[in-house]
Amino acid sequence: MNILVDKMIDAKGLACPMPIVKTKKGIEEVHAGQVVEIQATDKGSLADIQGWARNTGHQYLGSIEENGVFKHYLRKADPQEVKEVAKFPHVITNEDLQQKVESGDNVVVLDVREPAEYAFGHIPGAISIPMGQLEGRGQELSKENEIYVVCRTGNRSDMACQWLSEQGFKVVNVLPGMTGWTGPIEKNE
Repeated sequence: MNILVDKMIDAKGLACPMPIVKTKKGIEEVHAGQVVEIQATDKGSLADIQGWARNTGHQYLGSIEENGVFKHYLRKADPQEVKEVAKFPHVITNEDLQQKVESGDNVVVLDVREPAEYAFGHIPGAISIPMGQLEGRGQELSKENEIYVVCRTGNRSDMACQWLSEQGFKVVNVLPGMTGWTGPIEKNE
């Protein structure tokens, strides 16, 4: 597939949130209606780019994977189409979540990182549903429980919280996420 683009953004080798950071900067350098291609190797970038586009008003056109490189295509929105990125208002700190987990409360933690990230260290008992699979697997969660959503830095979990909240779930975003988690972790053996 040969796609004409106005700007290519290289985010290869970068992990969340850097592909989004580079995309935000790069999209400012093109005019409304122009197309940018973001190249990334982070598997999570697929859900991240789609969610960011949905939250900002820029048009997500699609993605292609070639030899481990994801090529994401966005069309820059006209200024009247652009939305301010809304942050999910219900948050909890890592420390406060750790206290809840250690108190023996029945705490439901949803980890939206990629399977490899989860395997190398996650909050004990956390449910693993990667961000890119959330729409298809949301029925695995109960709307009766408050769900604490975690990712690496709080960006994917923010987007996950927004989507889950729209579906009627009671959710809280965990900040700053696993990069700042000092509590116990489990690893998949």
